[in-house]
Order: sequence, then C-alpha cells, then structure tokens
Amino acid sequence: MHKNTTIKAFLALFILTLFWGYNWVVMKSALQFAGVFQFIALRTVIGAASLFAIVIALRKPIKINHIPTLILLGLLQTSGFTGLLMWALVEGGAGKTAVLTYTMPFWVMLLAWPLLGEKLQGLQWLAALLSAMGILFILDPLHLGADQFSMFLAVLSGVSWALAVIVAKKLHKVAPELDLLTLTAWQMLFGSIPIVIAAILIPAPAIQWTAYFISAVAYNALICNALAWLLWLYALQRLQAGVASMASMLAPVIGVLAAWIELNEVPYAGELIGMVLIALSLVIISIVSIKKHTPVDSAMGQD
Repeated sequence: MHKNTTIKAFLALFILTLFWGYNWVVMKSALQFAGVFQFIALRTVIGAASLFAIVIALRKPIKINHIPTLILLGLLQTSGFTGLLMWALVEGGAGKTAVLTYTMPFWVMLLAWPLLGEKLQGLQWLAALLSAMGILFILDPLHLGADQFSMFLAVLSGVSWALAVIVAKKLHKVAPELDLLTLTAWQMLFGSIPIVIAAILIPAPAIQWTAYFISAVAYNALICNALAWLLWLYALQRLQAGVASMASMLAPVIGVLAAWIELNEVPYAGELIGMVLIALSLVIISIVSIKKHTPVDSAMGQD
C-alpha cells in the first residue's frame, strides 16, 4: 500500500514537472499576442481566483493574519519573481531563462547565511561553486550579447524567488499553522496588484485574443497554478520535501528541451556547460536537503 502511494506521488510530480517545464515555451510564445504586463496580469489574477476557489472547495480557512508579511511575500514572489522572469522572456530564450531562474536554491543557500544564520557546510560549498561557475558560463561576460540584460533579469528573478523563500520560512516559524494553499492564494492576490497597475499604465499594443493566447492564459492560470498546486500538495504530503523538490528540478530541463525542439533555441557549448554545472549544483543541494529532512524551497511559485 505504501509503495503504491509513493508511486502515485512520484507520478503526480512527474506530471507537474511536465506542466511547469513546458510552460516556459507557452509563456514565451504568448508574448507574441500581448504586452508582458498584460499577460502577467491575466495569469496572476485568474490564478489567484482559481486558488481561492480551491481553498473554498476544500473548506480551508480563508481568513489569515500576518498581512504585512504576506504583502511582502506577494511583492517578492508574484510581482518580483513572475514579473522579472516574464520580462526576461521578452528578449531572451525560454531555455536559458528557465535555467537561470531555477538557480533559486543557490541564492537561498547564500542568502540564508546572513538572513537566517544558516552557514554553508560541506557539500554546500561545492554546490555554490558549481552554480557560480554555471552562471558565469551562461552569462559569458567576456562576450556580451544582445540577451545579456534578459539573462540578468532571469538571475534577478531567481534572487527574488529566493528572498520570498526566506520570508516564507520566517513566516512558517512564527505561524506554522498557516495553510500553504491559503498562504499562496493571498500572496498571489497581493502580488498581482502592482502588476495590474503596470498593465494599465504602461503602453502596449492591444491584446490579440487568438485561440493560442486564450489557451496560454488558461494553461498558466488553471493548469500551472490550480491543478499544479493540487498535484504538488498531494506529492508533498506523501514524500520528503527534499525528494519532492529535487524531482521538481526536472522542470528547467524540460524547459530547455522544449525550447530547443519547438522554438529552435539551440544552446551554445558554453551555455550547455553552464546548464550542466547548475544542474549538478541543484542535485547536490537537494541531496543535502534530503539528508537534513528539510525542504530545498518553500514549494512556492514554481513555473
């Protein structure tokens, strides 16, 4: 019985990583039909609404405290993380953006030292070195290209995600009873407000309501938010958080492969080396996390 439950949990994770991984291609393609902030606004507002609907359907508590912290979390997680990654996709490739954004565990590891007092130990130093080398290989500062700004935004997106993880960890220590799904719905609602304001104020061409664009919005809001969160919570309840987080690291790999096949984004040799180094770093971080029985991240905001 336990074996069947574990298999189902890993199957849920695999389906989830397919959704999140392929979504990098979907998001990149959707920007042909709408301004970046218009698309993010639709995605986050509908996504928040779908999460609240799930909260109500599952009869989870909607009313929560710690509103200032949730607003900060929303600004970092939804406004910062989502906004920066979508901005990065405007000019940059979907595959590279996915990999650089998923350097989040590396930034959590570094930022946790001054902000949480969690010093790097043992294999974490090797992981930090591999991530740093991987980022340098992908950015290639000696041969600056047209997409350097896009890659910088993708790195900042990972940093913003990491800061959100640290805020969420601190919040969990103060209020461990907070429901993860309810917390995510509220932070997404708060974080969507600056994005909606930006969508209204920043000039952009009229949205082209093509079948693909409508499908892309629905895919992001309903599949990659609502359904994905149910799959994630199902897996998280049945597996160690470190194991679940390591499995979710397949998402950027799928993103790179999908962008390669569908968008003809063929990585250069240096980029491939950088991606491999970052992947090795994430595996090491996840293994260390499993040994400690603690999550690599707060299980929030993945794409």
